[in-house]
Amino acid sequence: MSKKKEIEKVEELIEKVDTYIDSKESLELLRKTYDFAYAKHKGQYRKSGEEYIIHPLNVAYILTDIYADIPTIQAALMHDVLEDCDCTNKEMEEHFGKEVTMLVQGVTKLSKINFSTENEYLIEYYKKIIVGISEDVRVIIIKLADRLHNMRTLWALPEAKQKIKAKESMEILAPIAHHLGIHKIKSELEDLSLRYLKPDVFYDIAEKLNLSKLERDKTVLEMQKIVSSLLTEHNIHHEIKGRAKSIYSIYNKLNKGRKFSDIYDLHALRILVEKEQECYVALGIIHSKFRPLPNRFKDYVAMPKPNMYQSLHTTVFGLDGYLFEIQIRTHEMDEIAENGIASHWAYKENKDAKANMQSTTEQKLQFFKSIMDLSSDKLSSEEFVNSVKDEVLNDNIYVFTPKGDIIELPKGSTPIDFAYKVHTKVGETMIGAIVNNSIVSLDYELQNNDIVKINTNKASTPSKEWISIAKTTHTKNKIRSFFAKNEKEIYIERGKDSLEKELRKKKIVFNEFLSDKNIEEICKEIKVKSLDEIYLNIGNGKHAPSTIINIIIKEERKAPKVSKIGSQNIDANADIIVSGIDQVRVNLAQCCNPVFGDDIIGYITMGNGITVHRSNCHNLVSLEERNVEVTWNENKNKRYLTCLIIHTTETEDHMLDIVQKANILDIPVDSIHTMSKVGGAIYELKVYVRNLEHLNKLLIEFNKQPYIEKVERIQR
Repeated sequence: MSKKKEIEKVEELIEKVDTYIDSKESLELLRKTYDFAYAKHKGQYRKSGEEYIIHPLNVAYILTDIYADIPTIQAALMHDVLEDCDCTNKEMEEHFGKEVTMLVQGVTKLSKINFSTENEYLIEYYKKIIVGISEDVRVIIIKLADRLHNMRTLWALPEAKQKIKAKESMEILAPIAHHLGIHKIKSELEDLSLRYLKPDVFYDIAEKLNLSKLERDKTVLEMQKIVSSLLTEHNIHHEIKGRAKSIYSIYNKLNKGRKFSDIYDLHALRILVEKEQECYVALGIIHSKFRPLPNRFKDYVAMPKPNMYQSLHTTVFGLDGYLFEIQIRTHEMDEIAENGIASHWAYKENKDAKANMQSTTEQKLQFFKSIMDLSSDKLSSEEFVNSVKDEVLNDNIYVFTPKGDIIELPKGSTPIDFAYKVHTKVGETMIGAIVNNSIVSLDYELQNNDIVKINTNKASTPSKEWISIAKTTHTKNKIRSFFAKNEKEIYIERGKDSLEKELRKKKIVFNEFLSDKNIEEICKEIKVKSLDEIYLNIGNGKHAPSTIINIIIKEERKAPKVSKIGSQNIDANADIIVSGIDQVRVNLAQCCNPVFGDDIIGYITMGNGITVHRSNCHNLVSLEERNVEVTWNENKNKRYLTCLIIHTTETEDHMLDIVQKANILDIPVDSIHTMSKVGGAIYELKVYVRNLEHLNKLLIEFNKQPYIEKVERIQR
């Protein structure tokens, strides 16, 4: 891979800019900007040992390849000044104006992000972050040029850091360059990243390319002469050049199982013509001489790619049977293909460059934001257009803490949402907010790039009114959780009082009943861990005081004296057999949903037959005189509805997985819904099981899942 030009003097930069910007004032402004940056960075050195100013100088030079405008190049020269030097926003604005200062501020914000490539979610998240906090797309382009020069000098860093930077470049920054259509930067970032991530693979491909270069160049040159003669015969003004294949693109094809010798676009031509219609004429002329390979023609002229790329692609059988990939496009299309939207800024000399640039920038940034989460390569043109139309643009904002940390929030968020996103304790003790150095009300709608400071007081607590002010579900749940925690203390106190009253009623000494041994037995029976949890279960109505007492002091259930039923009286269609009673209406209680195999008790209702409860149902308390002995009908084969509460450790949606686990065990799901997402999601699940054994299999399966903390059968 050829070494890219490095420059050390500002004269080389000015000379390059002069090739496409004809303005002595602009060139003088660049020199002034360079002198300012040079003075600020004086005495600073890079890891490579060279003066620091060499880095911004080369970043600016990279941008001249894509015809960047003067403010962009100025910002590139000063892109590290605010962060690394003694310089304020005000000082920079006084010297160079608002536009340039805004661009430098944008790059400075991006520089503060510590990227992570641990998983696909984080990669997509950081792509969104880069786009979201960049109000002007030129900020992103400067960042890409900055990273490209850093990659060119990556050898100066330790190997571990080389791999981290290479992975960031490959997975976050190169795809962004691709979406913006800046092929030059994208391609070099990919090649350099591969060189440090997989050096053996990189140098193996480079060696193979060098070995075949002489023969390949000779074949391409002969093919070029023939095609050029054909187009000249038909009066098509054109330019033809061979096209180098990037090492990374070859690696991608080899990685998909292709052989090096079978990568036919190693032989490639690019034809540049004057007008769009000449692209199609040239294509017809070439196909009349060289047979095209079926299914390899692509028309990106009529249907441009999302990043504005336009070209005709065809693959033909060329000289000596070699396959040639040929691209046909106009000169303007070529500029856009190589340099992305930046080429629009300077291409049309007869337009107001600044107005054109700003309009294109705004359109492109809006478009780019809308496509970041779309897998455009997998969608047809129509599907893609519809997806972009349907996408809710700019639904997130990016605000900052006073230390410069980025906080992502939904549009419409308030300081309350910000405070809870920083930390729950910050939210709970918040007493006010300052945004951009001004005091704001708690219902103030935060804007992109706001700097937010939260004032707190340790003695302060949330207000219930905040629930209606907050935007995010996360914040609302945190506030509700705070009040639920306070209510928990009330329930504990209520439960303790109820148990004391019931013990007095039964003439049982409170302290003797709540011995360590008895507490341990009660906790084991109702599956809790402490005395406070016993009180909580009584206070919130989950267990009655009598149920808790009966765990320790077994009382004989008083049932009415009834005769035993003979086998001849059993109703074969009944789920439940009632001792001594025939042809009676029997219902399964909806409060505890007994299933076949549960210990059960019948309760004689007034005018509604017998309701069957699980024997530990708290609703049976103090109703012993109306209880009746019941048993399950062994001959009946049916399903029973039961209700479970599933506590998970994650807020991620696991509904589908839960339903699938039930279906695998042949357990139909009646309903499932989310009850809460505070700390972790809580689901209420209603299922139909054959018996207790069938239900226990489901409980065992759920408890195997790493995201499930516990599963409970509900009693209402």
